[in-house]
Amino acid sequence: MTDAALPASAKPAPAKTGSDVDWTKLFLGFGAMVIGQFMAILDIQIVAASLPQIQAGVGASADQVSWIQTAYLIPEVVMIPLSGYLSRLWGTQRLYMASCLGFILMSVATGLSSSIDMMILTRALQGFIGGAMIPTVFAVAFTAFPPERRITASVIMGLIVTLAPTVGPTLGGHLTEWLSWRWLFFINVPPGILVLFAVAKWGDFDKGDPSLAKGFDWSGLAFMAVFLMSMQYVLEEGAKENWFEDDLILGLTVVTVVTGVVFIWRQLTYRNPIVELKAFANRNFSIGVMMTAISGASLFGGTFLLPQFLSRVRGYSASEVGTTMVVSGLSMFATGPIAGRIVRKVDPRIPMCIGFLLAGWGMYMAHGVTKNWGFWEFAGVQACRGVGVMIAMIATQQITMSTLPQHMVKNASGLVNLSRNTGGAIGLALLATSITQQTALYFSDMSSKVANGGEAATMMAGLAARMQQLGVTDPDGAARKAIGNMMNQQATVLAFGDSFTLLAYGCFVAAAVSLLAAPPKVIPPPPSDAH
Repeated sequence: MTDAALPASAKPAPAKTGSDVDWTKLFLGFGAMVIGQFMAILDIQIVAASLPQIQAGVGASADQVSWIQTAYLIPEVVMIPLSGYLSRLWGTQRLYMASCLGFILMSVATGLSSSIDMMILTRALQGFIGGAMIPTVFAVAFTAFPPERRITASVIMGLIVTLAPTVGPTLGGHLTEWLSWRWLFFINVPPGILVLFAVAKWGDFDKGDPSLAKGFDWSGLAFMAVFLMSMQYVLEEGAKENWFEDDLILGLTVVTVVTGVVFIWRQLTYRNPIVELKAFANRNFSIGVMMTAISGASLFGGTFLLPQFLSRVRGYSASEVGTTMVVSGLSMFATGPIAGRIVRKVDPRIPMCIGFLLAGWGMYMAHGVTKNWGFWEFAGVQACRGVGVMIAMIATQQITMSTLPQHMVKNASGLVNLSRNTGGAIGLALLATSITQQTALYFSDMSSKVANGGEAATMMAGLAARMQQLGVTDPDGAARKAIGNMMNQQATVLAFGDSFTLLAYGCFVAAAVSLLAAPPKVIPPPPSDAH
């Protein structure tokens, strides 16, 4: 097919050079969009440390309050791939402004919620509408920037993608402590209005193609929505419900498989597909999407394991967890510019492999974690993982997009961001299941040793005698309870060690697979007059 036969939105744009770009407009517009992207990603995790306060504020049960996070994530996964189509239809500026405005309004509505049902509804709308702010920034980085400056844009996005989920629980805990939980959502309004104004003034990077509205694939949209929302629900709730032992999880898994197959068939055969899957014919894009999913699992998995360990084993408060987690954020922030320089100068496959090896080694350092580990013990783990994830993520973005035709970038950006979120969700589901199963396994093993005698049985007898001396009414029962608590804590610690190791092995496999990518196109250094 020649360029003349392509629709207007699919024609490849001429490559920009540094002298063709209005840098003031680009940095102000792109910078504003990046702030909005940070808000949208941050809002996923900002409620994590404040769920008990929200639960009390809206009178929710423990099962209901978990839906404050789930309700945001499930609709968001539908908008992320859909945003590529809408961006081509309306143009990036109009889509981004509509997404930002809706995100602000739903943030206010969520903050004003007086019941859990209202909050779940507004959070779902907030996640769906605001979801377009994430992939559109990615698309602008690879369409509006000239080739020699795209790695710089990737560094900026990498910092946002990694820092937002890292600082989210910390910021949320402090906001709740200083003001109230409602400010977790009201905090979006001032920067949101600033972003809206800046994008309206400087974010006109492309034009939409209204002809795409003809023959819109409503059936494809329905299949995509059911497929992605069912999959996200299974991944989010499966570990809590013992997976296929629950009828709803089993049923939705079947729905996921069936609608997923139908959706893929529909997108490959319909003349005007919502999501262009042709990008997967590009080997680098396919490998890059896989690597993005694994880097998402490493990023979100590490951010999940450490706070869980510190709160469950060490009994840390939200602020103490945040203080311990800051090492990861600082290491990522410091590595970003250096990683950008490295990726620009050498074959990106090399830093991608090294990055995954570092992230894996950082996770493996915690395989022998004990109940006494705190800030200093985890500092090396976090620093190594943070550096590795940042290097791997920036190199992966370059590998993924470097050999794609320009007219595929908008759709591809949605698929890349979807793979990161899906990889993170799969990683969290596997880790949560691993912790639960391994804790039960270790506890059962220790209990059998107590029943069969040995040192543990001797310890319990000595503890019961001590309890009797202290005048405890039921010394044997008190001793059994104390020993049970000690065994449960030790079993939990061992299970976390296994989960850190599992995450490390995933990174090591990714390091090996990353070498299968084809050499990317070499981006020439900018001429001196481009500065």
